[in-house]
Amino acid sequence: MQGTIQNRDKFLNQIASRLGRERVSAPIDRPKWKFQPQHEVLKEATKEELLDILTEQCKKIHTTIYTTDKKNLADTLDKVVADYGGGPIVTWKDERFSQWGLDSLFKKDWLDQNIDVFEWDYTRQEDNIAKAEKANVGITISEITLAESGTVVLFSDENKGRTVSFLPATYIALVPLSSLVPRMTQAAQKMREIHQQTGHVASCINFITGPSNSADIELNLVVGVHGPIKASYIVINDL
Repeated sequence: MQGTIQNRDKFLNQIASRLGRERVSAPIDRPKWKFQPQHEVLKEATKEELLDILTEQCKKIHTTIYTTDKKNLADTLDKVVADYGGGPIVTWKDERFSQWGLDSLFKKDWLDQNIDVFEWDYTRQEDNIAKAEKANVGITISEITLAESGTVVLFSDENKGRTVSFLPATYIALVPLSSLVPRMTQAAQKMREIHQQTGHVASCINFITGPSNSADIELNLVVGVHGPIKASYIVINDL
């Protein structure tokens, strides 16, 4: 549903007046900077080199990283969940789980182990949040992954709830190797390309760098203040 803007011109004119100038209403040309080093950092890095950088960065952000392929993904994910103490588990509703051969794990193996697996269901509204609050493990997929900072980027929609990544006690991000980019500059470019191709922007885009942590009080680092106390990235060779 599209909203209606009321008194826009009056509001903007008043701001311009308070700034002591005329309101600028004509399009503004984008500046062309002589130096743009943000495009040069890791410019020539291969995916394998970016993976090495991501691996080193994960050591600094208290995040465990695993590498696997589609064939062994189910076994790797099962091990990580077991190391975290099992379920309950909450996941997105995403067809890529099936494409990567995880149906048996999600819908049979874990159930045989009496592990509760809840798949996000937008029709259940608040029940989704309640399930995420009680979950031990949340599992999502990184759409873009920043090697330099060790950041996974999540696109939310009706089947990909935001709370899956920050309400459970622990968090697992499945990271396609193809999603690796050097840094924020390339991530922004990729999101712009997605919008140009699809005309769509995710309702919420989250940048997550390892487990929740804060050093606000006397610069003492405390992990797990605002979300999961542990995080793991499972990099999947999808190339």
